Amino acid sequence: MVERVVPDPHTPGAWVVRVGGADQSWVDPDDPTRLEFDYVQRLADQIDHHAPARERLRIIHVGGAAMTLARYVAHTRPTSPQIVLEPDAELTQEVRAKIPLPRNSGIKVRPVDGAAGIAAMREDFADVIVVDAFAGARVPGELASVDFFAQCRRVLHSDGLLLANVTDTHPFGWTRRVLAGLETYFGHRMLGAESSTLKGRRFGNVVIAASNVPLPIQRLERTASRAVFPYRLVHSEHLDRLVGGAQPFHGVGEDSPGPPAGRTFFE
Repeated sequence: MVERVVPDPHTPGAWVVRVGGADQSWVDPDDPTRLEFDYVQRLADQIDHHAPARERLRIIHVGGAAMTLARYVAHTRPTSPQIVLEPDAELTQEVRAKIPLPRNSGIKVRPVDGAAGIAAMREDFADVIVVDAFAGARVPGELASVDFFAQCRRVLHSDGLLLANVTDTHPFGWTRRVLAGLETYFGHRMLGAESSTLKGRRFGNVVIAASNVPLPIQRLERTASRAVFPYRLVHSEHLDRLVGGAQPFHGVGEDSPGPPAGRTFFE
């Protein structure tokens, strides 16, 4: 079996999940608040501003890998019940063997894909759903469809938060369709990305947030401007203009685009 959980040669004690030659997850078990990938920090920023510090949150993670964000939440919001939906049971076994979860972490891993796992959840169950799942370098189409968002809305509390990490490049044809689908069930949406990604200079991560209560945009904008790698937020009428007349995905949806030839993509 090819080892996919390997030590980071540059940071003693840290580990990388490497699939197909690409680093998909990074974790320092001695410091779960150290988030090496900037998009993971953006997801953490959203969670940090969703509820007061250290308040318990019930979170579902679609996609697990090294469970970096789940470990962060377990450290910053102790006793928070978290469910990780990770269909790759062999990867989970390797992660548990090499990077054991902290005792009483509250993190439970289910060997099931995101669409099936969310559909099996009871109504009004979660405060936050985080979708960060890839098949290779692409987001599976079933996680981008209106059908999936309907299930997420059913499972979330009325003031719940849906977060998604996707990858795309300007003019964001695929992401625009995802945002159009989210509008069907969520009244407030926004996205965050580095300026170079928004301007089409690179293929990169785009973090989407959706809720039926107003998002804390001003606080998030202050956090974004102070980040080690500053990023921009697109919301309100600017987001409406971006989406334009895009049509949502239905059914099995469509996988996200892979990195184009000649473009760079860093997690």
